Formats: sequence, C-alpha cells, structure tokens
Amino acid sequence: MKPVILVTGGAGYIGSHTCKLLALNEFHPVSVDNLVYGHKWAVKWGDFIQGDIRDGQLLDQILNKYHPIAVIHFAGYSYARESLVDPGKYYENNVSGSISLLEAMRRNNCQRIIFSSSCATYGIPETIPITEDCPQHPINPYGRSKLMIEKMIQDYQQAYGIKHIILRYFNAAGADPDGEIGENHDPETHIIPLLIQIAMKKRSFFEIFGTKFSTHDGTAIRDYIHVTDLAEAHLLSLQYLLDNQQSQTMNIGSGKGFSVKEIVEKVSKVANTDIDVKNSPENPGDPPILIANAEKSAKILNWNPTRSNIESIIHSAWNWYQKI
Repeated sequence: MKPVILVTGGAGYIGSHTCKLLALNEFHPVSVDNLVYGHKWAVKWGDFIQGDIRDGQLLDQILNKYHPIAVIHFAGYSYARESLVDPGKYYENNVSGSISLLEAMRRNNCQRIIFSSSCATYGIPETIPITEDCPQHPINPYGRSKLMIEKMIQDYQQAYGIKHIILRYFNAAGADPDGEIGENHDPETHIIPLLIQIAMKKRSFFEIFGTKFSTHDGTAIRDYIHVTDLAEAHLLSLQYLLDNQQSQTMNIGSGKGFSVKEIVEKVSKVANTDIDVKNSPENPGDPPILIANAEKSAKILNWNPTRSNIESIIHSAWNWYQKI
C-alpha cells in the first residue's frame, strides 16, 4: 500500500502539479479543496475530497480514514492586491484555515507538514539576492498571513512536535511538460498567462504597473520558477522530512531575474506576434527587484531547477494554452 500524503489545495495550480509528481514517485495523494479557485479537472492523481480545511470535523474524518504520513499545505488565497482591499478574507481563510489544519493534525497525531509560503513575507528586501535570514517585513495582508502561518507552524513544533518544511516561493510559472495540467486562474493576475492571452487575442492589452523602478529598463524584476521544478522541491522536501525528521525553511527560486519588459518581449517572440502594452503607475510598496538566493535548498535537498530557463517556462505555458 502506497503511503498517503494529504494535499490541501490539491486542485490548484501548484498543488495539482505536485500531486502528479507524488503519484509518479509511489505516494498516494489525497486532495482536499473547496474549489473556490481550484479545478476538479486538475485532480488526475489520487483521491479528491471537496471541502474546506476550516471544517475540523471533515479533516478528522479524512485523517482517520487515510492516516497520511504527511501534509502538504497549499490551500489559501494568494492575490496580494486583493488582500489590501479585503484583508479579512485573507486572515479568515488563510490563517483560520491553517489553525484548523494544524489542530486536526495535532488531534490525529499527524506529525509532518510542508507549507507553501512566499517571498511576500520579506516585503521590500534589504539585500538582493534574498537569503532565508533576510528580515521579514511583509507589506500586504497576504504576505502577513503567510508569515503568521510560518510562526504558527514553528510554535506547533515547539509545543506538539510537528516537524515542518517551509518553502518560500518566488514566481511560479509555466505548465506541465506533458501538457496534462497547467495554469488557469480566474481572475488571472500572473504575467505570463496574461501575455499569452493577449497574444491569442483573448485580451486587448497588457498593463505594466510601474516604469520608473530603479532597474535597467525601469520595470520590476522578478524570479520565475517552473511549476514542475517547484513541485519537485515539495517531493524532495517530503523525502528529506521522512529521512531526517528535521525542520527547515528554504527559498525556492531560480536565482535569476527578468524585468516585466523582458518577459513581454520573450512571450511576443514565442507567440510570434506584437503585444500591446499600457503603462500605469506602480502599485504602492511594490519592490523593484525580487530574486532568490536558493543555495540552501540546493544544498539540503539537492534541488536543481532544470526546467526554469525562461524560454522553457514560456514555451510550456504557450503549449498548454493552445490546448484549452
């Protein structure tokens, strides 16, 4: 019998890609997702339970039935801009949901969790590239909710012995190389799918928020990581936690940065079409540069993001969008 992994948010973008890798590596993923943003069609590996992690009784039933050896926790809202105008939604869902999950794990003696955190916990970083010991001063409720959950998980280890790995992602992008699943948010806010939709004439123009940053072309620079490389980091984290029983916090990024204008040019080249852009003021507090130092994850997990060449990321996303 294959060991069970409970995957919260397993019908989402990163969760579904991780479930595929878990299944390919002799684990049995069990996804719980309320389908607010996830998609039932994305759950192609393992079992699916539609429900909300704030439902402690449901979590008890799942944990009692499946006895997972670990939890991978993706479930949560992740629109930073929305969190500024509706912070209650983020604290009530992300923080309360995580408390409910941790309490269910405690009640049912489930002792391992891998948490989907974010570089948003750093806010505007003091140094680039960003290391794990960089001060965490998030600038929006989304980032603050992720930081709160990190602290909660650390407290649950101290009090109840639940071991953890916290992964702080940079910009997930791309799609499954086999074309089985991909990125399909509603609303869509990520740059590469937005640009692809414009190239496919599904949108009229792309809005660049900020052209006066202190960067080489005035637009913000971000670190893009292929979603399958990101999923692999979760698989390696799981194996590390099972083998070592030692908690860790790590960045997951490519260590390379590309500006908004550079991404526009690269998508335009892949799609072989011009993309109309509109320049708008920057969002308040938006960092000019976010690039990961991922040396710790390379050393501890032996993680190597082999698919995160920016052209490969864009090609995989483009191929996915031709199918849907």
